[in-house]
Amino acid sequence: MPFSKLPPALSEALSAHGYTSLTPVQTAVIEDEARGRDMVVSAQTGSGKTVAFGLALADDLLTEERGLPVAEKPLALIIAPTRELALQVSRELMWLYAKAGVRIATCVGGMDASKERRTLNQGAQIVVGTPGRLRDHLERGALDLSALKVAILDEADEMLDMGFREELEEILNATPEGRRTLLFSATMPKPIVSLAKRYQQDALRISTVGEDRGHGDISYQVVTVAPPDIENAVVNLLRLHEAETAILFCATRENVRRLHASLTERGFNVVALSGEHSQSERNHALQALRDRRARVCVATDVAARGIDLPNLSLVVHVELPRDAEGLQHRSGRTGRAGRKGTAVLIVPYQRRKRVESMLRGAKIEADWIKVPTAADIRAKDHERLLETLLTPVEVEEEDRALGAKLLETMSAEDIAAALVRVHRAKMPQAEDMLDDGTRERPRDDHRAGFDDSVWFKLNVGRRNNADPKWILPLLCRRGGVTKNDIGAIRIAANETHVGIAAAAVAKFAKAIAQPGHDEDNDVEIVQANGPPREAARENKRMGRDGGRDGGRPQRAQLGVNPRGDGPRGDGPPRGGPRGGSNRDGVRPFRNDGPPPSKHGVRHKAKGNRPR
Repeated sequence: MPFSKLPPALSEALSAHGYTSLTPVQTAVIEDEARGRDMVVSAQTGSGKTVAFGLALADDLLTEERGLPVAEKPLALIIAPTRELALQVSRELMWLYAKAGVRIATCVGGMDASKERRTLNQGAQIVVGTPGRLRDHLERGALDLSALKVAILDEADEMLDMGFREELEEILNATPEGRRTLLFSATMPKPIVSLAKRYQQDALRISTVGEDRGHGDISYQVVTVAPPDIENAVVNLLRLHEAETAILFCATRENVRRLHASLTERGFNVVALSGEHSQSERNHALQALRDRRARVCVATDVAARGIDLPNLSLVVHVELPRDAEGLQHRSGRTGRAGRKGTAVLIVPYQRRKRVESMLRGAKIEADWIKVPTAADIRAKDHERLLETLLTPVEVEEEDRALGAKLLETMSAEDIAAALVRVHRAKMPQAEDMLDDGTRERPRDDHRAGFDDSVWFKLNVGRRNNADPKWILPLLCRRGGVTKNDIGAIRIAANETHVGIAAAAVAKFAKAIAQPGHDEDNDVEIVQANGPPREAARENKRMGRDGGRDGGRPQRAQLGVNPRGDGPRGDGPPRGGPRGGSNRDGVRPFRNDGPPPSKHGVRHKAKGNRPR
């Protein structure tokens, strides 16, 4: 018997749940040397820790004769850092102890506290909860720990990191002296060591990190993309893998809302999980994933711990985790209990070095691949469709009759094409990528028709908050040209260079010589002596723009503080012209409008008088 060391009730439950053998951590906690002892257990995410400490409880909960609980007061207490993890632990223990008749109470924040108190009063042998809610029930007298035989701290390192030390100490101090204390922790920092010394006696140290890496069944992939392509990359990854269940991790609630709305609009069955959702909403979202009414979950790190979805095969890090540990906990939602999974990191090309360092720190080997294209996805769809249609199935007579009727009115080719069309109509469309993101695109001034471009110079630059968003329309207005006639725009500190297509130079030069709109006349446009680099070298020789020859930098024109960083709170914020004022009390212009006049005053548009 593979489970000969376990009570019959648990052995039968494991067999019924599809277990044929135990994982290393599950085997270690039921060995003879572990029976009746305190334990400190380290194991990777996904290695079966929840079932492991469920098995470790057996000697304290069940009699050898009948396998029934021997007491009505709580005999075992399990403390978890998050609501999701506590609920997951409860679900695992419910099927494990179902045949033994053990009653389990779950106490977590966000749920009905009065209902939890009634459950505790009715009697429960196992209590699972979060530190805050357990302490609340303890202080109100609803939780009686006087008969407790074993206390388990799941993800103990995480609970200490979250600031639950005071709650844990209060709960453990309310338990009898002779109880067992089991600490399950992925790492062993000093706070965990201190906690173990205080509340444990002769603890057995168990570590299966080296024997069974929980991420051994996870295939890591990294795709580099241009920042504007991140959302398109998410769509294409979902379409390429067509996972039964996928989780997409974002850094903020706002990004979760945005991505959830975008994917919903594209036709994906998607739910969201973040700190702004109530416990009831979270439960409904997770149940939709388990029932396969939804296939995609967009979540913050609140979902990185404690969520166990049996069909989860794809984790996508839409936004990068904070560190290697966060990467492992996120990715550990897949590749569990011997199942294969894929974790994909979407990396903007400028953050590649950081990701490489993170992967080295986590000792993870990852494949750097190109983001899937629309052509890749179409090819994959063809494979999946052929596999589906060519799989032998039992056909009912009614279906055969309908097929025969269709053949009377349509050819076999038309029927097959219609079937393919119906199949494709159910799938969200793949996105065309702007850039594969393998490296930052070089600045290339070459465009068709611009080989003989002529450079012009404007008397505004970065110190005037110059921006292509208003420079481009200004050039079109003043020069009588279109944006297709305008090439590269190079913004320096005090001036801007613009390349004009050779075919439009004469028209442009003639137009800028004429008076323009009132709001444009303060910007001077003249033909430059050469490309921007030659102009920069000339400025350096002449001592301009803060050169080494001692020349003072030119004060910015247009009534704007030249540096934009005057006394704290006076100048516009770095990196943009929005808000704030300069030392003279004049507001700088915004990106989306024309510059102010030479005197720092905006021109009022005609017909827009104040009322």
